[in-house]
Amino acid sequence: MSIVAGYSGFLGLELLAQRWVNRRDPAPRAGLWELVCAWLAEILQAPQVFCWRQPFRWRAIPDKVLPVAELQGRRGVVFVHGFICNRGFWNPWMKRLDGTGHAFVAVNLEPVFGSIDHYSQIIDQAVREVSEATGVPPLLVCHSMGGLAARAWLRDFASSNRVHRIVTIAAPHHGTWLAGLSRIRNGQQMAMGSRWLRSLEATEPRFHDRFMCWYSNCDNVVFPVSTAMLPGADNRLVPGVAHVELAFHPRVMDATLALLHGL
Repeated sequence: MSIVAGYSGFLGLELLAQRWVNRRDPAPRAGLWELVCAWLAEILQAPQVFCWRQPFRWRAIPDKVLPVAELQGRRGVVFVHGFICNRGFWNPWMKRLDGTGHAFVAVNLEPVFGSIDHYSQIIDQAVREVSEATGVPPLLVCHSMGGLAARAWLRDFASSNRVHRIVTIAAPHHGTWLAGLSRIRNGQQMAMGSRWLRSLEATEPRFHDRFMCWYSNCDNVVFPVSTAMLPGADNRLVPGVAHVELAFHPRVMDATLALLHGL
């Protein structure tokens, strides 16, 4: 109970900071009731991720890339988690895909506190595995920092025919105010206006039309709100949802997985 109480207080402070920082942001601003509802939902969701799935259940659902013959022609998914997370974050998504005939790989981004640039090779290996198993480019689904890792992968390895679509959920595409307090390398890279972000924006290929970017006006980690959007992308607002909860919102999951069947 003490862990939940401590997290509840910290989450409340994040949401208060979010409300203060968002006062000049052009994106829709959350009302107090929306923030309260987001706070309550995140208190229920986040401990499931950080206290159960990731430490104890991260191997519960293995990657599905074999047998190759059963997966050919059916688009697969590469899941890319965010900061201080692991593949267990995606268990509800993998459970939904398990048995459907769609290949999937959920990566572990390591080193945990290293540069985001280090994650490109990990993502590339996963993309290769899914592509070889299915014969078609995969869908990338990325939460938070994972969206920046996917953009770094595009910069380092990708041409437009290697990926179907990239879905980012609560990704700090233009940084986040909260990362300005970080002393960890990949945390500092996510600070608004960081040298790393400026370099990425200057050197990445312009495939933003391949992106679907989910964001919320109650995100307690990625704010101001508009930092989670990309110009030219399919930017989609889900109001009243906090950072972790957004990744498991039914609208987000349904619309994202529907891309497996699109052109």
